[in-house]
Amino acid sequence: MTTDRTLVIIGASVAGAKAAEGARAEGFDGRVVLVGDEHEPPYERPPLSKAVLRGEAAPETTRVHDESFYATHDIELRTGRTVEALDPDARHVLLDGGEHVPFTTAVVATGAKPRHLDVPGSDLAGIHYLRSIGDSGRLGEAIRTARRVAVIGAGWIGSEVAASARQMGADVVLIDPAPAPLHRVLGDQIGEVFRRLHADNGVQLRLRTGVAELLGTDTVEQVVLSDGDVHPADLVVIGVGVTPRVDLAVAAGLKVDNGIVVDEQLCSSAPGVYAAGDVASAWHPHYGHHLRVEHWANALNQGLTAGANAAGGTTPYSRLPYFFSDQYDLGMEYVGYSDPTDTVAVRGSLADRQFIAFWHRDGVVTAAMNVNVWDVVEDLKAIVAAGRVREPGRLADPTVTLAELA
Repeated sequence: MTTDRTLVIIGASVAGAKAAEGARAEGFDGRVVLVGDEHEPPYERPPLSKAVLRGEAAPETTRVHDESFYATHDIELRTGRTVEALDPDARHVLLDGGEHVPFTTAVVATGAKPRHLDVPGSDLAGIHYLRSIGDSGRLGEAIRTARRVAVIGAGWIGSEVAASARQMGADVVLIDPAPAPLHRVLGDQIGEVFRRLHADNGVQLRLRTGVAELLGTDTVEQVVLSDGDVHPADLVVIGVGVTPRVDLAVAAGLKVDNGIVVDEQLCSSAPGVYAAGDVASAWHPHYGHHLRVEHWANALNQGLTAGANAAGGTTPYSRLPYFFSDQYDLGMEYVGYSDPTDTVAVRGSLADRQFIAFWHRDGVVTAAMNVNVWDVVEDLKAIVAAGRVREPGRLADPTVTLAELA
């Protein structure tokens, strides 16, 4: 450390760890303090619903950096510590125990927390949420001894947990008010692919219905649906979405609207205070409005940019949203940001689960997804980023190469 500048990063998440990395890569030679309320060093969450949950990968394999990274780059990693207050005017944070840490600039990377299901019986034993490494370990052990697993919520976490539980040999019912898994993101046509995928792999699907109550003496035993049906379950996994962890930001007076509102350089309404990852609602120059994206790639890349800009850089964050998922023998990548009203054009076979889907608005591609078709994502990014009108028939025509469309 050669200057008296200090960068404090709140949240030892992927975004937080990458912010520290980004600051050092930008040449920041001041003090870097990375504070996280978990006792683990920063780790990546995607494997928690897949390989780690199934016991195919050790928790240590999820770490963002190797053990020596933080010491090598003179980053003070404070795990198991809580930031209780952020004061943008006085330029300090207050840690548990009363410790004040002054800062020149700060990055808030507090992530998100699972949304809880508020129905009678939701406090029974045997009910799980999945967010942390500890959650994944406990859930994996519980699945191995469960007779019947009920997964409430067929979004990405719910769908991946249902798939992993089936691969582990569990009897699974998947419950969601939507007509298909992942409906909010993928819509009817592509959502149906995932409905058939789960059905073909033995998951009982209870769609177009919600949960009215969870029953049991001390431990959950039954799930009562809103249509009156009752399903036995000695293990319930709730995956009904997350909410950004904005309490610190609200108390600090930062502008908050579905996350901490930041500009395209990821700076909040308080000069010198940046935000990245699940907690950030960032202005996206391509789409022309704020986006809050809850995916690993966004946390990783936004973290790097926020850290670099907190160190003195001025780089706009303009990467397109990107995420991936693996369920059973289906692998997919998605790039962009579509609206439920966008039209879908498909090349390939939905029935064979080997295709590329384009979401477009009057011929302008807003998002694209490849399913069991590989080495095409860079072309898909180029097609989405171009923002040009294309004939929908050409999008669906396999004789028109992706390079031509890009």
